[in-house]
Amino acid sequence: MTDLRTPPVSDGDLFSQRARQYALEKPLQRIHILEAGCGWGTGLDLGGREHHVTGVDADSPELRAHTCDRTDLDAWHLGDLRTVPLPPRAFDIVHASYLIERVPHAELVLDRFVAALKPGGLLLVRLRDRNTAYGFLDRTLPAWMHVGNRRRRKLTRPGRGPRGAHARVPDAPGSGAPASGASEPGRETETVSTAENRRPVFRTIPPPAVYDRVASRSGMQWYCVMRGLVVAEEYTSRQAIKALGAGTGLAELLCRLVSVITRGRLPADHSEVTLVIRKPENRFARVI
Repeated sequence: MTDLRTPPVSDGDLFSQRARQYALEKPLQRIHILEAGCGWGTGLDLGGREHHVTGVDADSPELRAHTCDRTDLDAWHLGDLRTVPLPPRAFDIVHASYLIERVPHAELVLDRFVAALKPGGLLLVRLRDRNTAYGFLDRTLPAWMHVGNRRRRKLTRPGRGPRGAHARVPDAPGSGAPASGASEPGRETETVSTAENRRPVFRTIPPPAVYDRVASRSGMQWYCVMRGLVVAEEYTSRQAIKALGAGTGLAELLCRLVSVITRGRLPADHSEVTLVIRKPENRFARVI
């Protein structure tokens, strides 16, 4: 296992950078990406490389609305992540950001992702660590205190329309569906003025966290050892702590208090773990 370090760039840029490096190793190959957790968050930036993105996530009105608005997905499937169609060894990269901690049966879901990954492919995981002071507070504090309930913006990329067979088209008047820019369950809209036009900005409430035991730094390390996966890079960050107590320092104080009470068993030095994991070319390879 690698030592914990501070990422050289932000985690989202780090994942895109590693994806582009992987694409450079396959100059004549179309890169197939599985966007796991497509109903919350954004995808990878592969620059000009040809790629195909398939999204999967649980099915709920909020996640479906966000997925329909994404313009970077060529196809997507929402439902039980233990049963959604995932062909074996079909994807070069699996990108799962803030997903593992919010799904039940996370180990079984990870098994499906690994099975869908090509030998030599990348599993890019970012999750909130349940075995930290922040993870404890996130599971026990009232919902209004959770950083997960902070609303974030989703901006549609200018100049690009919906992609893929599941892309949503503007609803015709009288169809019974909300018109473009209308409010939908779980979301609020506002209009943003630009030099070119006025477009809606969607604020989506993320799903609550479940925190299965694998949703931690030690849990992911154990999982990788048991499945013969190689942790190429491992980083920690305090983004959730900073976001929860933005401008007040309350989250910092609470996390330190929990750490002291538990005598360091639940540390307060980080809230998230970022992992760049590689599936070996040879399934019989041993991790040393």
